[in-house]
Amino acid sequence: MSEVDLLAGVLSKTGDVIEGVGADQLSLPTPCDDYDVEALVNHIVGWLLVFEAGAQGRPHEADAANHRCGADPAREFRAAAAGVVEGWEKYGFDRQVTVTGGKMPGESVFSMTVMEYLTHGWDLAVATGQPIPYTDQEATETLARAEATLPPQYRGENMPFGQIVRVDADATAVDRLVAFLGRRPVPSPTR
Repeated sequence: MSEVDLLAGVLSKTGDVIEGVGADQLSLPTPCDDYDVEALVNHIVGWLLVFEAGAQGRPHEADAANHRCGADPAREFRAAAAGVVEGWEKYGFDRQVTVTGGKMPGESVFSMTVMEYLTHGWDLAVATGQPIPYTDQEATETLARAEATLPPQYRGENMPFGQIVRVDADATAVDRLVAFLGRRPVPSPTR
């Protein structure tokens, strides 16, 4: 699977999960303790706008933390996702990319993007009772990127990631990924 195919698949499936959120589910809690469903959708879309600007080689002036989706968050997400994929296809990975005011290696920003959207898509699917849509291949490749790029100092209380959660040896790739990123895997309706 190419990098662009990996990203496009994860973003497409995350867009489907956003589309599957019901208006009556916005106040539900999510596995990401900082967010209820509505706040998580705003976070997901707001940060995708940051990643889209970076992939396209331009700055993003707005604060992603203050983003509030309009009437159709899935459409907003899909438009930004198309721009992210286009940016990586057009400009490649061997470059410095600006996100949140600082430049980072393109490959690192790309890995962050895939990790962010597979994990938060999982959070949203679990919170709203939707099937987890990601494939084992997508999760395996994302986990390899997470293991290579996530240093221990970003884990723990008041940090972006929780401690690694232990899972059984026969856990699915998706469960191994979310456990590595500090979430406790839960049974899903279907995979």
